Amino acid sequence: MNGPIVEIRRNGTTESIHQAIAVVADADGRLLHAWGDADFLTFPRSSLKPFQALSLVESGAADGLDAAHLALACASHRAEPFQVAMVENWLARMGRRESALVCGPALPMGEGDMADAVRAGGKRRAFHNCSGKHCGFLAAAQAFGVPDGYENPDHPAQRHWLGALSELIGHDATALPRGTDGCGLPALAMTMTDAARAAARYAALAVSDSRREAAIRRLLAALREHPDHVSGRGRPTSKVVAATEGRVVLKEGAEGFVLGFVPGRNLGIAVKMLDGASRGKMAVFSSVLGRLGLLPPDRAAELARAVEAPILDSNSRVAGEVVPLPLA
Repeated sequence: MNGPIVEIRRNGTTESIHQAIAVVADADGRLLHAWGDADFLTFPRSSLKPFQALSLVESGAADGLDAAHLALACASHRAEPFQVAMVENWLARMGRRESALVCGPALPMGEGDMADAVRAGGKRRAFHNCSGKHCGFLAAAQAFGVPDGYENPDHPAQRHWLGALSELIGHDATALPRGTDGCGLPALAMTMTDAARAAARYAALAVSDSRREAAIRRLLAALREHPDHVSGRGRPTSKVVAATEGRVVLKEGAEGFVLGFVPGRNLGIAVKMLDGASRGKMAVFSSVLGRLGLLPPDRAAELARAVEAPILDSNSRVAGEVVPLPLA
């Protein structure tokens, strides 16, 4: 398998190697580039949240919500105070308690926020990195008239987004292998090619229904306008959107997955680190942007360095770096 390689170097010497797959497709379904096995079957995990949020928007539950709420519905957030406040506000608007969220209790990811949370009483469901997505499903469930049980695969909110995904991948999404995500909701597996094609068609608004087209347009705008809500302030997601001046939006997923949407070129980009590592995936994604001409080579290399944290020693001094090798 000749996929992208990322080296972990300490003082210039290679210490570890991560291998990836990167696939680029267009809205016509053509596979334009494949570094590694394009047929690799995997779980995109949270990278599918922009598709799942279609239940929120198309159900009418997003009427009256702003773009920041839509971004939060697509988020894998770090429970920064502004994100938690939005979850709390959203629940209050729905008249629901935090216990209505299916995701389990968690702590914020930031060290300071975590310490504050422990002092204030510990874990909460609102702190879970998927609590925005769960607010979205809870709102959609209410709009569909079945306010509870949104975690069940046969719930109308789950069936609805699967119908949308079926249109975007070109075959029945309900037949895809299924598992359970970390937040307790159903997770789907698909090939890297299907993931890239779905992202390309999403980016191109390549759907048959004007209501769905409008919903995707709203969600893409939310991902572009509020990348901090999607992940966190100063995180790689925001850095990519800023570096590309909004021409590329993206959604990271667990176990080393990234899905990119390029509306101006009607392209979808899927990246997967084969060992499930988080480090390295954004460097590969940045390298793909350079190969596609979405960034000049020097800017792509600069972005690859910016989106990967350096290797630090216990005194927070730089001891190593994450280096993507040139794509073949």
